[in-house]
Amino acid sequence: MSAQGIPQLDDASKRELEGFLEQEQAKAKLQASIHELTNTCWNTCITGSISSKFSKSEAQCLENCVDRFLDSSLYIVKQIESQKQQL
Repeated sequence: MSAQGIPQLDDASKRELEGFLEQEQAKAKLQASIHELTNTCWNTCITGSISSKFSKSEAQCLENCVDRFLDSSLYIVKQIESQKQQL
């Protein structure tokens, strides 16, 4: 949303609204990443029937899956930041 799309607000209110929208979009992206992580790791690691506890192998797989997901996400963010700095 651009500031020109909200002409009835003063400049300070437009900036505040844009900041709020950016924060909400960032939250939505984070929630989408968590959802993707949950689906990926669950589908990869949970092979048995659902019970009150994960098996040892499922728990280890989930831990490794989350670690790799976070590692790859951090790597991507660093690469994007590096590319931004080169511009």
